[in-house]
Amino acid sequence: MNVLLIGSGGREHALAKALAASPLCDALFIAPGNPGTAACGTNLPLDIADHEAVAALCRREKIDFVVVGPEAPLVAGLVDDLEEQGFRCFGPRRTAAQLEGSKAFTREIGRDFGIPGAAFARFTEIEKAKAYLRERGAPIVIKADGLAAGKGVVVAATLAEAEAAAESMLGGGLGAAGAEILVEECLVGEEASVFALCDGIHAVLFGTAQDHKRAFDGDEGPNTGGMGAYSPAPLVTPALEEEIMARIIRPTLAGMRERGMPFLGILYAGLMLTAEGPKLIEYNVRFGDPEAEVLMPRLRSDLLSLMIAARDGALDTIRPSWSEEAALTVIMASRGYPGRVGRGSVIRGVEAAEALEGVSVYHAGTAQEGGELIAAGGRVLAVTATAPTIGEAQKRAYAGVAAIDWPEGFFRRDIGFRAIVRENA
Repeated sequence: MNVLLIGSGGREHALAKALAASPLCDALFIAPGNPGTAACGTNLPLDIADHEAVAALCRREKIDFVVVGPEAPLVAGLVDDLEEQGFRCFGPRRTAAQLEGSKAFTREIGRDFGIPGAAFARFTEIEKAKAYLRERGAPIVIKADGLAAGKGVVVAATLAEAEAAAESMLGGGLGAAGAEILVEECLVGEEASVFALCDGIHAVLFGTAQDHKRAFDGDEGPNTGGMGAYSPAPLVTPALEEEIMARIIRPTLAGMRERGMPFLGILYAGLMLTAEGPKLIEYNVRFGDPEAEVLMPRLRSDLLSLMIAARDGALDTIRPSWSEEAALTVIMASRGYPGRVGRGSVIRGVEAAEALEGVSVYHAGTAQEGGELIAAGGRVLAVTATAPTIGEAQKRAYAGVAAIDWPEGFFRRDIGFRAIVRENA
């Protein structure tokens, strides 16, 4: 089977490594890929926003199955366009991808189908938004409705911060993504991520994780796309897993099917574990990044077989198998991230890191120039380790970080700290 993986980040490197190991995969192509994915298959330069170019590539390389990694092409309907030309795909169609593409859509699905989540209101006019903010007070959450590359959520501690965020978004600071905003109740608790493989009818639990969104140690600083993660999430017990599936995941799947928008692919629920029980913060319609970098090393089942079963409506008898070991990943980012970053600094020592026991390094924002590996983005490397406990995985991951020579990078030094406190209690 010839497989095409769409994307170029750390998530795609993790997926590429798992797909390449499948006995069903005869040839793996990654478009556009990165220096890490080049070791897993064949990178092909491609503008993934050009759907006809993607279809032409599929015809040229005789692609049997397409895996779409990032959210933007899913929301833009790449799966629709490829399926209509006869190419089987893993990922939701455009209408179902609204679960990530529109936060208002997700909140309304939650309201209509009894899924626990935050109270919310929608606004397109700043004065009405400000009046609501003054009525509700802080802390409060401001969200751009559309895709904003991880920059569309502000957890405002003060009214002034909330009003500034609303003004920025509605004033065009995030382009079309911020043309409408949601103002949401600030849920209190600890966050966790739960993944479910879906075939439109059936949903199968596909692992848990917790990540660190803030840029600096102690969960301080600006929100980012994720500075590290670990799996499994210790707080998500088997009983809580079943509660989440019963109260959040399965009602969502049933609601989407009822609306004529069956969801096929991976449904990633960002949850707040509150005193009243788990509540939905948001959905993503693809694997998380950096969550994929801790899920894939723990997966023992054949990823490609699972994806094919999800696409073909055959998940009713399938249960993925997982390693008992934990995984933890530390993101190495360019200085200045999540703001403006430089490009071109040289990275050395990746091979030395990967020579350490249990350590893998996934490329997220790298490039090759003049025979050197260079930084080419905000989040650049995901240094991942597996071990019997999260504490041991943390030690191995930071040993991997220490082996990498990149003075222009930075990283958090406390990934997994809450879970390790619990392990040692």
